Amino acid sequence: MTSFKVERFPFDADKVKAWGSVDPRHSNWPVVYVMNNTEEVYVGESLNVEGRMKQHLESDSKRNLETVRVVLDDTFNKSACLDLESFLIRMFHGDASRQVLNLNAGITDADYYDRDNYNKTFRQIFEELRTQEELFKRTIPQIVNSDLFKLSPFKALNHDQAAAVNDILEGFFNDLESGVDNTVVVEGNPGTGKTVVAIYLLKLLEDIRRHDSEEPLDIDSIFSDYFTPGHAELLESLRFAIVVPQQSLRDSIAKVFRQTPGLSKGMVLTPFQVGESSDRFDLLVVDEAHRLNQRANQASGPLNKKFIEINEKLFGWDDPLKTQLDWIRKQSHHSILMLDVGQTVRPADLPATTTRELSSRARAASRFYRLQTQMRISADKDYVKYIREVLSDNPPASREDFGEYDLRMFTDLGEMRRELQKREEEHGLSRLVAGYAWPWNSKNDKTAYDIELDGQRMRWNTTTTDWINSPKSVDEVGSIHTVQGYDLNYVGVIVGNDLRYDPVAGKLTFDRSNYHDKKGKENNPKLGIQYSDKDLLEYVKNIYSVLLTRGILGTYVQVCDTALRDRLQGFF
Repeated sequence: MTSFKVERFPFDADKVKAWGSVDPRHSNWPVVYVMNNTEEVYVGESLNVEGRMKQHLESDSKRNLETVRVVLDDTFNKSACLDLESFLIRMFHGDASRQVLNLNAGITDADYYDRDNYNKTFRQIFEELRTQEELFKRTIPQIVNSDLFKLSPFKALNHDQAAAVNDILEGFFNDLESGVDNTVVVEGNPGTGKTVVAIYLLKLLEDIRRHDSEEPLDIDSIFSDYFTPGHAELLESLRFAIVVPQQSLRDSIAKVFRQTPGLSKGMVLTPFQVGESSDRFDLLVVDEAHRLNQRANQASGPLNKKFIEINEKLFGWDDPLKTQLDWIRKQSHHSILMLDVGQTVRPADLPATTTRELSSRARAASRFYRLQTQMRISADKDYVKYIREVLSDNPPASREDFGEYDLRMFTDLGEMRRELQKREEEHGLSRLVAGYAWPWNSKNDKTAYDIELDGQRMRWNTTTTDWINSPKSVDEVGSIHTVQGYDLNYVGVIVGNDLRYDPVAGKLTFDRSNYHDKKGKENNPKLGIQYSDKDLLEYVKNIYSVLLTRGILGTYVQVCDTALRDRLQGFF
């Protein structure tokens, strides 16, 4: 038995007035409403929805909307309505059937009385809006598994994300007023929402800049103070962009920006595009900043040439010590760097000494923010810390219990693939990944197999762009370069023979002969650096740490090296 009902009427002054006179709750009860036409949608909540509709009728941005649906429920309170509003905004953005007109003024993921039961009602409301009102094209599981949802700027921030965004904004506006340039560092482990904060910030700044001062703003919005006179004027002519070093993640973020009013695909840049720009940026937000490159052999000859040309353009000569981080600094007045030193996976990436120095300087300038809350992994203890300890020479004393989190080790790859396929059928987004311990033979020979193990024959990813969502991905194996920065529901990780264990020394070791990422072990003659096995071991451990922390609901593990398998069996 549902406790709610959905009332529909045209978005017209006479119809709003007539509807408002029917029931006292239309002007004195907490409700959530949806306004739309075929291309746009707006979601709101109000204690006086009739009065709010009259305000919307005066709004230039909403005058083309055609239909209103009001969700009425005798059990609704203000907290429940804020939560439902946030839920529906996220669903509409992830569904991508209409552009969401809402501003990103901010709602935190706050708890309140009986929230679990309200969430069940919210799902019923969604289903009625989908099936009866035909406002959604996709189901909740389909939406939740999409990049548009996972990378949406309409997230309800947790408390430490909201605190970081608020402090960053406060500092940014202070710097703009005083004319001071600054660098902000946001650090966090995998799954703490660094990418979400990056996207959220840019959407919020664009909304502050574009906000009509005559348009009412919900006073409960946590960032409403920034929508007051003076802030928009400071942003009026500023140039913003987000820089994403990894191609796959960059393309996914570009899709989100293309779908979001105020943002555009052209705001999503490579480091090279930043370096080549003829004009400076006022603000650059750099996601996965640890993946910015130092001077090293690039993926192609033209990129090596570009590196030289950009150095000469920006600094007057090709200084081999200049990195892409230096380009960011030179080409922007303000920068916000999202990073995690534990996710540096190639010698060409910024050295750990550089990223640690960045963090130290930001701390000294009171521009350092740490994201603590784990948003990805559904475990009741610190799973990321546990994995990093397991992959160290000082492992935990005993196996940790992660409750409902499905953490399993397999000794037969076929069995692990079958279990992963079951999770794919149940939840979707269940993928097999591996360390780069096998050559990519199928890149040039489409009939060849790359990984042959336990009677299983498999190929590496056939695409490097948005592999997770590609049709063939369920039958392929992804590398670090296809999954870093992404969430999966379940991940199966093959730990290859590039990582071994020496039981006599009691230490993890790197096997160079079984590591096939050419760029992952390439020396750097430009800087006179030769990478030892000890150096490369750190990168490989980081790679497996990233792979083993992709799964929201579970992680399955298969280890090739017998000694390493024996060691790890005590932890999985």
